[in-house]
Amino acid sequence: MKTTIKEAKNYLNQEVTIGGWLHNKRSSGKIAFLQLRDGTGFMQGVVVKAEVSEDTFQLAKNITQESSLFVTGEITEDTRSDLGYEMQVKSIEVIDEAHDYPITPKNHGTEFLMDHRHLWLRSKKQHAVMKIRNEIIRATYEFFNDNGFTKIDPPILTASAPEGTSELFHTKYFDEDAFLSQSGQLYMEAAAMAHGKVFSFGPTFRAEKSKTRRHLIEFWMIEPEMAFYNHADSLEVQEQYVTHLVQSVLKNCKIELKTLERDTEKLAKVATPFPRITYDDAVTFLKEEGFDDIEWGEDFGAPHETAIANHYDLPVFITDYPTKIKPFYMQPNPDNEDTVLCADLIAPEGYGEIIGGSERINDLALMEQRINEHELDAESYSYYLDLRKYGSVPHSGFGLGLERAVAWISGVEHVRETSPFPRLLNRLYP
Repeated sequence: MKTTIKEAKNYLNQEVTIGGWLHNKRSSGKIAFLQLRDGTGFMQGVVVKAEVSEDTFQLAKNITQESSLFVTGEITEDTRSDLGYEMQVKSIEVIDEAHDYPITPKNHGTEFLMDHRHLWLRSKKQHAVMKIRNEIIRATYEFFNDNGFTKIDPPILTASAPEGTSELFHTKYFDEDAFLSQSGQLYMEAAAMAHGKVFSFGPTFRAEKSKTRRHLIEFWMIEPEMAFYNHADSLEVQEQYVTHLVQSVLKNCKIELKTLERDTEKLAKVATPFPRITYDDAVTFLKEEGFDDIEWGEDFGAPHETAIANHYDLPVFITDYPTKIKPFYMQPNPDNEDTVLCADLIAPEGYGEIIGGSERINDLALMEQRINEHELDAESYSYYLDLRKYGSVPHSGFGLGLERAVAWISGVEHVRETSPFPRLLNRLYP
């Protein structure tokens, strides 16, 4: 019977065959312990000299790291294992013997590991991060499907930009100028006028020359847009969505969180409603905390966001930013004409902004004014203006950066570990 490590629990006290790779091993004179992996998980295979042929035992002692194998044996209970079971190996068939595998069980430098990212993905920690990423993606579809959203796919090649073109990758689209998308938002607004509540999930690109632990050149965004939703309605959706992601990972990724030594008590505290602080109050708070460098009208940097998040120890919304530091499409705040109805959701523990969102301008004249003020090409945005001409309604939306969310929930330090093949300022390989 062929099975996988994940499904082997269904064959307790039965003999099965598993195809996998040798992750690591140790042995004594009479017993060999094989750390096996097959993509679904990691499991120990025990080879007892007295219970197998001499050839099998010698093979178990000599097989090299990352060789591919078919391993046959009995699945038995093991209370010391995270899985709760292991295999008593009876026979081993080598599929392909690996030689001089470059990532050995020792410390390697970051650049070395990034050069070998295609192999580093096999490590236990990186495997756990990708499993958590997968769970967040699964839970995303679950949340939006269960709440009446329709998935719409915006284009990756665009003729215009939601936030200007200074940080976009330029390319030629035959004889026209085009850009790699930095956001699908404008197209999702069009989709919301057709379907009411929509979301997209896809790659976005920022030609931002940043080397911080929070930035990637290519990253994935989840971008919902909702017709007839005001700013307050959107904030409720955001906190419900993020809470759902955290709860799903806590429920379905226990082994992975343990592998990463994640403090799950901090995640378990994440629940609606999230605390909220206005930009004005945030500036006052930061000055009281000794951040004399911040002045009203300036955007917050990583140290500022971290200080605010640490104060609450929960995801926190910073609302009502100054108009002049936010994109052209955000609805003015009726209580303060110098600010807009927007919010950034700041993750705790120093992970920074994971969501940016706002109510969108729905008045045609004001949108035309904003496009003009930002010196944007009105012709490129003619389809966007049409949304305000033909049945305009109040609407809101937001974008969640997948890699930052994965970094926070899994507890890894740098977003480069949360993308299978990260694109960084000086890295386009592998």
